Amino acid sequence: MATVLQPVAHEHHIDLDAALDFLNTLDLDDGQLIEHFEQPADAAGWFVAHGLVHPDAKPTWAGADLDRIKQVRAAIRDVVDSVVEGRPPKARSVELVNRTLEARRPARVELDGTAVRIGHRHAATPVQDALAVIAEAIVDELAAGRPDRFRICANDRCRWTFFDSSPTGRRRWCDMSTCGNQAKAARHRAKAKAEGAAPN
Repeated sequence: MATVLQPVAHEHHIDLDAALDFLNTLDLDDGQLIEHFEQPADAAGWFVAHGLVHPDAKPTWAGADLDRIKQVRAAIRDVVDSVVEGRPPKARSVELVNRTLEARRPARVELDGTAVRIGHRHAATPVQDALAVIAEAIVDELAAGRPDRFRICANDRCRWTFFDSSPTGRRRWCDMSTCGNQAKAARHRAKAKAEGAAPN
C-alpha cells in the first residue's frame, strides 16, 4: 500500500507584497512619519489579518513584543534599502534578521496513522514565528529571486518599499494613481512656471 503524503497542517505563509506592506507600517504621509503599530493590539490585529497568527489564539501582546516587532521591521527595512541603494546594510540589522530567521523551526516529517505528512513546529512565541515568516518571504526573494526589482518609491514624501513586477522593470512609484500622478502634476507645474518666466 502506497504511503500518502499529506500537505503541511496549518502552515503560515505570507506573500512578498504583504511582507513588504509590513515594512510600510511605518511610513511617510505627505512627509510626516506615521506609525501604524502604536499599541501591541495594532500589531496583533495586523498579524491576525494576514494569517500569521491563529485568530482563535486572540493574541495579547505586551510592550516588549511591540518593541521586538519594530526592531525587526527596521532591520529588514535596512537590508532591503541597502539592496536598492547599493550599499552594505548595518551589521546589527543583518544579525537581527538572521536571528529572526533562525527562530523558525524547520519542516518535519510526521506519521499520522498510515499517512505521512509534512508538519512544522512554531517558534518559541507567536511574535517570533510571525516575524520569521515575514523575513523568509523577503530574504527568499533577495536570495533566489529578482533582488534588482526591489524599489523605494521615488516620491520623497512617501518612500514606500515595493517589488516591481511590471514587464519592463522600470516602475518608480508605489502607486501610479497617487505618487505617480503627484509627480506628473509637479513636473507640469514646474514646466509651466519655467515657460512663464522665460523671456520673450
